[in-house]
Amino acid sequence: MSDQRKPSSTVGELWRRGQHGWPASYPVAQFPNPPLFVALAGWLLGAVGSGTLHGIGRGLFVVGIAVWAWQEAFEGVNLFRRVVGVGALVWLVAKLAGEL
Repeated sequence: MSDQRKPSSTVGELWRRGQHGWPASYPVAQFPNPPLFVALAGWLLGAVGSGTLHGIGRGLFVVGIAVWAWQEAFEGVNLFRRVVGVGALVWLVAKLAGEL
């Protein structure tokens, strides 16, 4: 009998699979993309930091969410994702306007 082993997946292959989204026929969820990682890092930095670090974290969060929402609103793979992107942009503008 031959030893048939599945080749292990590389990080790149896992990343590409995660970017296709779920369900495959009408993706509504996917593995986070780089702008969401920036937003997450900013959120974490803002949560644990104080003073200048808190401000930098909040800035990174806003920029990351804005870039992600813009990409979803104008390049989203389906109507649901585009609506979520527009909703996030509206939320972000309202949130920032409330801080003025």
